[in-house]
Amino acid sequence: MNTTLSLEGLQTDEQRLVLDTVADIRKCGLESILSLPQLVVCGDQSAGKSSVLEALTEIPFPRNDNLCTRFATEIILRRAPSDSLTIRVIPDDQRPSAEQESINAFNESISDFSELPGLMEKAMNLMGLSNSSTSTALAPAFAKDVLSIEIEGPTRPQLTLVDLPGLIQTETKGVTKSDVEMVKEITHHYVSQPRTICLAVISATNDYANQGILTKVREVDPEGERTLGIITKPDRLPSGSGSESAFLNLARNDDIFFKLGWHVLKNRSFEEALSSFMERNASEGTYFNNSNFKVIPKECVGIEALRVRLSQLLFEHVKRELPKLREDLEEALSVAQSQLGLLGNRRATPEDCRAFMAQLSLDYYETCKAAVNGHYEGEYFNHKTDKTFSLKSPATIRRLRAAVQYMNTGFSDALRNTGHKYQIARNSTTTAEVATPGEAALEEETEDVPTISQPGVPTRLSSSEALKWVEQVLVRTRGRELPGNFNPLIIGELFWEQSSKWQQLAADHVEKVAHVCTQFLDGLLVAKAPKDIVSRLWVSHIQDVLKERSETAAQELEMLVDDIQNYPINYNHYYTDTIKKQRLDRQKRALNKAITDAKTCPRYYDSSSKEWRTVTDVDTEQVITQYSQHIDPDMEKHSCEEALDCMMAIYRVSRKTFVANVTTQVIERHIVRGLEQIFSPITVVRMKDSEVEAIASEPLSAKRKREFLGDRIEKLKKGQAILKNVMGSATL
Repeated sequence: MNTTLSLEGLQTDEQRLVLDTVADIRKCGLESILSLPQLVVCGDQSAGKSSVLEALTEIPFPRNDNLCTRFATEIILRRAPSDSLTIRVIPDDQRPSAEQESINAFNESISDFSELPGLMEKAMNLMGLSNSSTSTALAPAFAKDVLSIEIEGPTRPQLTLVDLPGLIQTETKGVTKSDVEMVKEITHHYVSQPRTICLAVISATNDYANQGILTKVREVDPEGERTLGIITKPDRLPSGSGSESAFLNLARNDDIFFKLGWHVLKNRSFEEALSSFMERNASEGTYFNNSNFKVIPKECVGIEALRVRLSQLLFEHVKRELPKLREDLEEALSVAQSQLGLLGNRRATPEDCRAFMAQLSLDYYETCKAAVNGHYEGEYFNHKTDKTFSLKSPATIRRLRAAVQYMNTGFSDALRNTGHKYQIARNSTTTAEVATPGEAALEEETEDVPTISQPGVPTRLSSSEALKWVEQVLVRTRGRELPGNFNPLIIGELFWEQSSKWQQLAADHVEKVAHVCTQFLDGLLVAKAPKDIVSRLWVSHIQDVLKERSETAAQELEMLVDDIQNYPINYNHYYTDTIKKQRLDRQKRALNKAITDAKTCPRYYDSSSKEWRTVTDVDTEQVITQYSQHIDPDMEKHSCEEALDCMMAIYRVSRKTFVANVTTQVIERHIVRGLEQIFSPITVVRMKDSEVEAIASEPLSAKRKREFLGDRIEKLKKGQAILKNVMGSATL
């Protein structure tokens, strides 16, 4: 396993320090958790990728095409006191678990590169791939498994390189359409990782415009910031030809531009297949000194220059990525610790289960009580808060008291604006104390207009239509009262019809608040308890309590509805004040009209001031006569107006009372208050051991997840310690 001295040029001491950091993190097993810096050799089929990788690492890969291009090959170079080579296969995570176990068990070591072809063929058979000697019609040509070759030695640099299967442009006899797509998927998986430096290999024997790898790398790296183009087989180009000129322009970065530029390599020819690495390097040097490619700068041709170039590129890339890598690691560690925290302490015995439930119930009780009381201190209430307050947002629902207040306000507004059956346009105005702006929907000052009915909104009645409605009720409720009077029971009938929408509006509101409270408790349990406990605790305890609370709330609402469906009872002076003001308002308007009609404004000439003046005269006799005539002799109409005034007044008083009763006696008493008592430490104390175990016992899946998260946290902490040590180094 000897190497040339030039391989040492891949890294300086400073560069090795930085890359050793990534190697150490990789040793922690973080490759599947974090995107780590690496070099990926990619290109079209037969572009010379494996030869480039072989020249870079000085590992003599088998020359048989069937062995190197059917799967991704990960080369891990590590510095160690002695030489060793270990091969294993990393199974595709989509394989069945039994196949994954079988593949994971494969782990072979050799001491000589001559044994490498045999081991790689074993690995390929393990993946179930077809080859030249043993093939079946059903055996696939490519696999998503990864062949991992770990090489250690005292002169090896710390580096990871990946050789990908070559992109295939079309189906062939031995390659199906699914094989073509699989190779594309494998290539995309590697080159799309943001911390990968892509070594895009193209062959000079084929027009580079037809080589798909260039399209792929520009798709994932449009600025060319992490792509280095590599041109192979330049010795196959006819000297002085147009093709050679085109590739020379490409090598100068004049055609397809990459910020990392281009590099040219001369691979071994067929005749040089058995030559050593030193002979290969000497042959390459001779070619670039004598061919037309000698015009390309020395740092952009030859394998030794490529090593130096990659050394610097990778060093700068890793150095730039280390701070972000540390951020990603810290975030992954935080997520893993949070997930482990949700699993809580181990719950193997009844004592463990009861202790766990006691702590969980205490956390639930304190957080729920704070939410009900509107005390929003702590991370739970301030995690991912939204700019807009919306009941569709989990962050809003966490602030339960604010959500309930918001819904109660909406209920009050809905009852005020759309709770009445009829929107009556009265030919009268009221003072601000009688009709607030929000009550304008109940009674408006307009001329008689035709009836307009729309779904979900009150039916508009003109003044005359409203009086006709009252008259119909008055006729069927007539008792022994004298003309001009009305049966007082008519107020109840008018009120019942006008408030007929209250019950449904209130029921919808109660259901909405109950649903939000259910969402709140569900979110709280999900945030505080392991997933397996959430479902068991919810079904065994919380679900039934919430159902019972909703049923009692519905019963309470029915009693309130029964109250408003009886004849109104009122001791609020607001009712009588409203009626008085409505009557006085009609009198004021009649008097104002009489004064306006009796008013004259004659002009006369004032000789003293020599100006024309205007005086206002009011004929008081005319005012008295006209005002007295405004009294309508139609006693039925008078009765209807009086009854309508009384109904409107009692409606407003009752509406305010109904809103207050629904929000306090139904919402607060049965839906919101006492939510924290549903699952409190006292509740756990009263539970039997069998109940506690049934809810809190840890399933096998949770135990496996605990082990998985514990292992992940341990790896992340090791990586964290490595990065903290390196990031604090003066070198960086």
